[in-house]
Amino acid sequence: MRQPGIAAANNRTEIVTVLSISPLEPDHTLLESIIRHSRWSLFKADSLASALSILRRHEISVVLCERDLQPGRWTDILDHLRELDRPPALIVTSRLADERLWAEALNLGAWDVLAKPFDQREVIHGIRIAWQHRRDRMRIPLQAMSVAS
Repeated sequence: MRQPGIAAANNRTEIVTVLSISPLEPDHTLLESIIRHSRWSLFKADSLASALSILRRHEISVVLCERDLQPGRWTDILDHLRELDRPPALIVTSRLADERLWAEALNLGAWDVLAKPFDQREVIHGIRIAWQHRRDRMRIPLQAMSVAS
């Protein structure tokens, strides 16, 4: 049985590719179980270095990044994402997902913040909306170029 909200994103030809960045294996395991019934692809990285390697090799739609990496923070990955031609949407994850983190993340350019432990519906909704936002953002320059031609 499909998860609610997953089918809506998968009715299109684009595949939702998600990168989970966390030094905590249970984060990856839970995300895997949440999206396993979908056509979404999940890539896993336990550090900033491994995440950057994946980002160089794959087109990623949405990144879920633990607030505290070892070494580093979620802002380090945000800096790298800004350098990409087609940057993925970034969702910050944390057990301490308070108003301060939420305000900081949104002000610096993250798409959303998800509290842990992950809630299945919130994760699906967050990824789906972030994916749609990124897809729409990527289409605007293409539409502007075709109007100018």
